[in-house]
Amino acid sequence: MAPLTKEAEIELAREILSGDMASFDRFVEGFRSRLFQYSYLVCGHREDAEEVAQDALLKVFENLEQLREPERVRAWVFRIARNACLMKRRKSVFAPVQEISLDELTPAHDHRGGERKLEIADRSELPDTRVLRVELRDALEQAIKELPGIYRTVLLLRDVEELSTEEAAQILDTSTDVVKTRLHRARLALRQKLDGYLRGAAVPCHQLETADGPNPMSPELRERLLAACREGMAARRAASGA
Repeated sequence: MAPLTKEAEIELAREILSGDMASFDRFVEGFRSRLFQYSYLVCGHREDAEEVAQDALLKVFENLEQLREPERVRAWVFRIARNACLMKRRKSVFAPVQEISLDELTPAHDHRGGERKLEIADRSELPDTRVLRVELRDALEQAIKELPGIYRTVLLLRDVEELSTEEAAQILDTSTDVVKTRLHRARLALRQKLDGYLRGAAVPCHQLETADGPNPMSPELRERLLAACREGMAARRAASGA
C-alpha cells in the first residue's frame, strides 16, 4: 500500500469520525506502516516497533473522542506514538544504558562564516543504480538510529513525518525554539555521519523507508483494533450527547 498523503489521512479521519467504517482498513494500514517506521528508527528493534505500532493504534481508537480537529490527525497520532515509544523503551530489553548528548557539538561553518545546513539532494538527482540508493538508504537509517533519542525523535517528526515545528513542539511538550535547536543539531550530526554519501547523492529524509515493513496484520489484531474503534466512537457520541 502506498503511503497516505496528509490530505488522505485527514479525509480518512473525517470519514471514521462520521461513523463510516469503510475507511477503517485504509486508515489502519496507512498509519500502521508509518508508526512502524517511526518506532523502528526510535526503538531500533523490529520487535519493539511492532508492539509500539499496535499499542499506539489501539490508543488512537480508544481515545477518538479526544480528536477534535481531523486536520491535525497526524500530529495527534504521533503524539500517542511518541508516548508509546517512551513506555516501550523504559521496559525493553533493548533499551540503551545511557544516551549520548550532542550539547557540545559545534556547528560547522561554510567559507562565508555561516552555519552549514544539512543539504539533502533532490530526488531527481539520485543515481540510476538501485544498489547505490539502497546502500544510501541503509546508511541513512543506521545514522538516524545512532542519534541520541532527543535528537532522533525531533528529526523523525520534522524531516520524515513532515510535521511543523509547532506540531513537533506540542508532541514533545517543549518550545519551538528547543525543537529548532535540536533539529539543527540532529541535522548537523547526520551530515557528519553521512558526509561521504551526501557529497554525491542522497535520499530525502521524507522518502526514507525501512527495509521491511511490519508483519502482515493478523485477523485477531484487526478485530482488536476494530473493537477499540467502535468503543471509541461510542464514547465520542456519548461525549457529544448524540
